[in-house]
Amino acid sequence: MGCWIRAIALVGGLMGLLGSQTALATPDPAKLQLKSGSALVMDVNTGKTLYQKNPTRVRPIASLTKLMTALVVLDARQNLNQTLTIDQNDRDNIKHTYSRVRMGTQVSRRDALHLALMSSENRMASALARHYPGGRQAFIRAMNNKARQLGMRNTRYYDSTGLSTRNVSTAQDLAKLLSAAYRQPLIREFTQDTSREMRFRKPAYSLMFNNTNPLVKNPDWDVRLSKTGYTDEAGRCLLMRAKPDRQELAIVLLNSVGKRTPVGDANRIRKWLKS
Repeated sequence: MGCWIRAIALVGGLMGLLGSQTALATPDPAKLQLKSGSALVMDVNTGKTLYQKNPTRVRPIASLTKLMTALVVLDARQNLNQTLTIDQNDRDNIKHTYSRVRMGTQVSRRDALHLALMSSENRMASALARHYPGGRQAFIRAMNNKARQLGMRNTRYYDSTGLSTRNVSTAQDLAKLLSAAYRQPLIREFTQDTSREMRFRKPAYSLMFNNTNPLVKNPDWDVRLSKTGYTDEAGRCLLMRAKPDRQELAIVLLNSVGKRTPVGDANRIRKWLKS
Protein backbone atom coordinates (compact mmCIF):
# COMPACT_ATOMS: atom_id res chain seq x y z
CA MET A 1 0.00 0.00 0.00
CA GLY A 2 2.83 2.38 0.91
CA CYS A 3 4.49 1.79 -2.48
CA TRP A 4 1.24 2.63 -4.27
CA ILE A 5 0.81 5.85 -2.29
CA ARG A 6 4.37 6.92 -3.07
CA ALA A 7 3.88 6.11 -6.76
CA ILE A 8 0.67 8.08 -6.94
CA ALA A 9 2.31 11.02 -5.16
CA LEU A 10 5.24 10.90 -7.60
CA VAL A 11 2.96 10.87 -10.64
CA GLY A 12 0.89 13.69 -9.17
CA GLY A 13 4.03 15.74 -8.56
CA LEU A 14 5.23 15.23 -12.13
CA MET A 15 1.86 16.20 -13.55
CA GLY A 16 1.82 19.33 -11.40
CA LEU A 17 5.30 20.26 -12.59
CA LEU A 18 4.35 19.74 -16.22
CA GLY A 19 1.16 21.77 -15.71
CA SER A 20 3.04 24.69 -14.21
CA GLN A 21 5.58 24.62 -17.03
CA THR A 22 2.76 24.65 -19.58
CA ALA A 23 1.10 27.59 -17.84
CA LEU A 24 4.35 29.55 -17.88
CA ALA A 25 5.20 28.71 -21.46
CA THR A 26 4.70 31.44 -24.06
CA PRO A 27 4.95 31.09 -27.83
CA ASP A 28 8.15 32.14 -29.55
CA PRO A 29 7.84 35.85 -30.58
CA ALA A 30 10.05 35.15 -33.59
CA LYS A 31 7.25 33.03 -35.01
CA LEU A 32 4.75 35.89 -35.05
CA GLN A 33 4.99 38.01 -38.18
CA LEU A 34 2.70 41.03 -38.07
CA LYS A 35 2.02 43.59 -40.78
CA SER A 36 1.57 46.42 -38.27
CA GLY A 37 4.50 48.80 -37.82
CA SER A 38 4.12 48.81 -34.02
CA ALA A 39 2.42 46.23 -31.84
CA LEU A 40 1.98 45.24 -28.23
CA VAL A 41 0.19 42.19 -26.80
CA MET A 42 -0.31 41.82 -23.06
CA ASP A 43 -1.92 39.22 -20.82
CA VAL A 44 -4.32 41.38 -18.81
CA ASN A 45 -4.50 39.06 -15.80
CA THR A 46 -0.76 38.69 -15.30
CA GLY A 47 0.36 42.03 -16.75
CA LYS A 48 2.95 40.12 -18.78
CA THR A 49 3.95 41.43 -22.21
CA LEU A 50 3.62 38.50 -24.61
CA TYR A 51 4.80 40.31 -27.75
CA GLN A 52 6.08 43.71 -28.75
CA LYS A 53 7.28 45.34 -31.95
CA ASN A 54 8.58 48.91 -31.99
CA PRO A 55 6.62 49.59 -28.78
CA THR A 56 8.21 53.01 -28.13
CA ARG A 57 8.15 54.41 -31.66
CA VAL A 58 6.11 57.61 -31.79
CA ARG A 59 3.45 57.51 -34.51
CA PRO A 60 0.25 59.33 -35.52
CA ILE A 61 -2.73 57.58 -33.92
CA ALA A 62 -5.73 58.83 -35.93
CA SER A 63 -9.09 58.06 -34.28
CA LEU A 64 -7.59 56.11 -31.39
CA THR A 65 -7.59 59.69 -30.09
CA LYS A 66 -11.31 59.39 -29.40
CA LEU A 67 -10.73 57.13 -26.40
CA MET A 68 -8.98 60.05 -24.70
CA THR A 69 -11.76 62.34 -25.88
CA ALA A 70 -14.25 60.09 -24.10
CA LEU A 71 -12.17 59.98 -20.91
CA VAL A 72 -12.01 63.79 -20.74
CA VAL A 73 -15.76 64.13 -21.26
CA LEU A 74 -16.53 61.60 -18.53
CA ASP A 75 -13.93 63.03 -16.14
CA ALA A 76 -15.65 66.42 -16.42
CA ARG A 77 -18.97 64.85 -15.30
CA GLN A 78 -20.87 66.89 -17.85
CA ASN A 79 -24.59 66.27 -18.21
CA LEU A 80 -24.92 63.41 -20.70
CA ASN A 81 -28.50 64.42 -21.49
CA GLN A 82 -27.55 67.97 -22.49
CA THR A 83 -28.29 68.80 -26.13
CA LEU A 84 -25.33 69.64 -28.39
CA THR A 85 -25.71 71.24 -31.81
CA ILE A 86 -23.52 70.24 -34.74
CA ASP A 87 -22.48 73.35 -36.68
CA GLN A 88 -19.93 74.62 -39.21
CA ASN A 89 -17.22 74.56 -36.54
CA ASP A 90 -17.46 70.75 -36.56
CA ARG A 91 -16.74 70.44 -40.28
CA ASP A 92 -13.46 68.66 -41.07
CA ASN A 93 -11.12 71.33 -42.42
CA ILE A 94 -8.04 69.12 -42.02
CA LYS A 95 -8.74 66.03 -44.14
CA HIS A 96 -12.06 67.20 -45.60
CA THR A 97 -13.66 63.87 -44.75
CA TYR A 98 -17.36 63.26 -45.42
CA SER A 99 -19.96 62.93 -42.68
CA ARG A 100 -23.62 61.94 -42.99
CA VAL A 101 -24.46 64.02 -39.92
CA ARG A 102 -26.19 67.19 -41.08
CA MET A 103 -25.29 70.69 -39.97
CA GLY A 104 -27.73 71.89 -37.33
CA THR A 105 -28.31 68.39 -35.97
CA GLN A 106 -29.17 68.37 -32.29
CA VAL A 107 -27.92 65.40 -30.30
CA SER A 108 -27.48 64.50 -26.64
CA ARG A 109 -23.96 64.42 -25.27
CA ARG A 110 -24.50 60.72 -24.52
CA ASP A 111 -25.38 59.91 -28.15
CA ALA A 112 -22.51 62.06 -29.43
CA LEU A 113 -20.13 60.08 -27.23
CA HIS A 114 -21.70 56.82 -28.41
CA LEU A 115 -21.20 57.64 -32.10
CA ALA A 116 -17.69 59.02 -31.61
CA LEU A 117 -16.61 55.74 -29.99
CA MET A 118 -18.61 53.13 -31.90
CA SER A 119 -18.53 54.51 -35.43
CA SER A 120 -15.72 57.05 -35.05
CA GLU A 121 -17.95 59.97 -36.05
CA ASN A 122 -15.68 63.02 -36.35
CA ARG A 123 -18.35 65.70 -36.10
CA MET A 124 -19.55 64.20 -32.83
CA ALA A 125 -16.01 64.17 -31.39
CA SER A 126 -15.56 67.77 -32.49
CA ALA A 127 -18.84 68.86 -30.87
CA LEU A 128 -17.88 67.15 -27.60
CA ALA A 129 -14.72 69.26 -27.41
CA ARG A 130 -16.47 72.46 -28.47
CA HIS A 131 -19.13 72.11 -25.76
CA TYR A 132 -16.54 71.59 -23.01
CA PRO A 133 -16.15 74.31 -20.32
CA GLY A 134 -13.67 76.78 -21.82
CA GLY A 135 -14.18 75.41 -25.32
CA ARG A 136 -11.95 73.42 -27.62
CA GLN A 137 -8.60 74.75 -26.38
CA ALA A 138 -9.46 73.91 -22.79
CA PHE A 139 -10.49 70.44 -23.94
CA ILE A 140 -7.16 69.84 -25.68
CA ARG A 141 -5.30 70.95 -22.55
CA ALA A 142 -7.37 68.50 -20.52
CA MET A 143 -6.49 65.70 -22.97
CA ASN A 144 -2.77 66.35 -22.58
CA ASN A 145 -3.06 66.71 -18.82
CA LYS A 146 -4.84 63.35 -18.65
CA ALA A 147 -2.11 61.77 -20.77
CA ARG A 148 0.52 63.01 -18.30
CA GLN A 149 -1.52 61.69 -15.37
CA LEU A 150 -1.61 58.26 -17.00
CA GLY A 151 2.15 58.27 -17.58
CA MET A 152 1.80 58.56 -21.35
CA ARG A 153 5.08 60.42 -21.76
CA ASN A 154 5.34 60.20 -25.54
CA THR A 155 1.77 61.23 -26.32
CA ARG A 156 0.54 64.59 -27.62
CA TYR A 157 -2.93 65.74 -28.63
CA TYR A 158 -3.87 68.69 -30.86
CA ASP A 159 -7.51 67.87 -31.63
CA SER A 160 -10.32 65.67 -30.33
CA THR A 161 -10.99 63.70 -33.51
CA GLY A 162 -7.61 62.31 -34.49
CA LEU A 163 -7.68 64.00 -37.88
CA SER A 164 -4.59 65.99 -36.92
CA THR A 165 -1.37 64.17 -37.79
CA ARG A 166 0.18 65.84 -34.75
CA ASN A 167 -1.83 63.55 -32.48
CA VAL A 168 0.88 61.01 -31.70
CA SER A 169 1.60 58.22 -29.25
CA THR A 170 3.34 54.86 -28.84
CA ALA A 171 2.09 51.31 -28.40
CA GLN A 172 3.31 51.38 -24.79
CA ASP A 173 1.47 54.60 -24.03
CA LEU A 174 -1.72 53.40 -25.68
CA ALA A 175 -1.73 50.27 -23.51
CA LYS A 176 -2.03 52.67 -20.54
CA LEU A 177 -4.88 54.50 -22.24
CA LEU A 178 -6.64 51.20 -22.90
CA SER A 179 -6.38 50.27 -19.22
CA ALA A 180 -7.81 53.63 -18.11
CA ALA A 181 -10.64 53.52 -20.65
CA TYR A 182 -11.61 50.01 -19.54
CA ARG A 183 -12.40 51.34 -16.08
CA GLN A 184 -15.25 53.39 -17.60
CA PRO A 185 -18.40 51.21 -18.03
CA LEU A 186 -19.90 53.58 -20.60
CA ILE A 187 -16.83 53.35 -22.85
CA ARG A 188 -16.95 49.56 -22.64
CA GLU A 189 -20.65 49.57 -23.48
CA PHE A 190 -20.44 51.91 -26.46
CA THR A 191 -17.38 50.28 -28.03
CA GLN A 192 -18.93 46.79 -27.74
CA ASP A 193 -22.10 47.90 -29.55
CA THR A 194 -22.23 46.42 -33.06
CA SER A 195 -24.66 48.96 -34.57
CA ARG A 196 -27.24 51.55 -33.62
CA GLU A 197 -29.98 53.48 -35.40
CA MET A 198 -29.94 57.09 -34.27
CA ARG A 199 -33.12 59.16 -34.59
CA PHE A 200 -32.49 62.88 -34.52
CA ARG A 201 -35.39 65.18 -33.63
CA LYS A 202 -34.08 68.42 -35.10
CA PRO A 203 -33.82 68.21 -38.00
CA ALA A 204 -35.95 65.06 -38.04
CA TYR A 205 -34.07 62.19 -39.67
CA SER A 206 -32.50 58.85 -38.76
CA LEU A 207 -29.26 57.09 -39.65
CA MET A 208 -27.85 53.62 -39.03
CA PHE A 209 -24.32 53.54 -37.63
CA ASN A 210 -22.02 50.50 -37.43
CA ASN A 211 -19.02 49.63 -35.30
CA THR A 212 -15.76 50.22 -37.17
CA ASN A 213 -14.23 47.03 -35.69
CA PRO A 214 -15.69 43.92 -37.39
CA LEU A 215 -14.31 41.67 -34.62
CA VAL A 216 -16.98 43.05 -32.28
CA LYS A 217 -19.51 40.96 -34.21
CA ASN A 218 -17.47 37.78 -33.72
CA PRO A 219 -18.48 36.05 -30.45
CA ASP A 220 -15.28 33.97 -30.51
CA TRP A 221 -13.28 37.14 -29.87
CA ASP A 222 -15.41 38.31 -26.91
CA VAL A 223 -14.37 41.95 -27.42
CA ARG A 224 -14.65 43.98 -24.19
CA LEU A 225 -13.43 47.34 -25.55
CA SER A 226 -12.07 48.50 -28.88
CA LYS A 227 -11.28 51.52 -31.02
CA THR A 228 -10.06 51.73 -34.59
CA GLY A 229 -8.31 54.54 -36.41
CA TYR A 230 -7.19 55.46 -39.90
CA THR A 231 -5.47 58.26 -41.76
CA ASP A 232 -2.95 58.04 -44.57
CA GLU A 233 -0.19 59.03 -42.15
CA ALA A 234 -1.23 56.74 -39.28
CA GLY A 235 -2.21 53.74 -41.38
CA ARG A 236 -4.76 51.32 -39.98
CA CYS A 237 -4.79 51.19 -36.17
CA LEU A 238 -6.56 49.02 -33.61
CA LEU A 239 -6.71 49.24 -29.83
CA MET A 240 -8.58 46.34 -28.23
CA ARG A 241 -9.21 44.40 -25.08
CA ALA A 242 -10.71 40.98 -25.75
CA LYS A 243 -10.89 37.46 -24.36
CA PRO A 244 -10.49 34.90 -27.14
CA ASP A 245 -9.84 31.32 -26.02
CA ARG A 246 -10.23 32.21 -22.32
CA GLN A 247 -7.16 34.44 -22.24
CA GLU A 248 -7.87 38.15 -21.75
CA LEU A 249 -5.60 40.27 -23.91
CA ALA A 250 -4.74 43.91 -24.44
CA ILE A 251 -3.77 44.44 -28.09
CA VAL A 252 -2.30 47.56 -29.68
CA LEU A 253 -1.71 47.61 -33.46
CA LEU A 254 -0.41 50.74 -35.20
CA ASN A 255 0.52 51.70 -38.75
CA SER A 256 -0.90 48.76 -40.66
CA VAL A 257 -1.20 48.91 -44.43
CA GLY A 258 -4.33 47.50 -46.03
CA LYS A 259 -7.95 47.91 -44.94
CA ARG A 260 -8.23 44.60 -43.07
CA THR A 261 -4.63 44.29 -41.91
CA PRO A 262 -5.32 45.00 -38.19
CA VAL A 263 -8.01 42.29 -38.20
CA GLY A 264 -5.58 39.96 -39.97
CA ASP A 265 -2.88 40.75 -37.42
CA ALA A 266 -5.31 40.15 -34.56
CA ASN A 267 -6.17 36.74 -35.98
CA ARG A 268 -2.47 35.99 -36.45
CA ILE A 269 -1.92 36.83 -32.78
CA ARG A 270 -4.70 34.48 -31.75
CA LYS A 271 -3.34 31.65 -33.89
CA TRP A 272 0.18 32.26 -32.54
CA LEU A 273 -1.02 32.04 -28.94
CA LYS A 274 -2.62 28.67 -29.71
CA SER A 275 0.60 27.30 -31.15
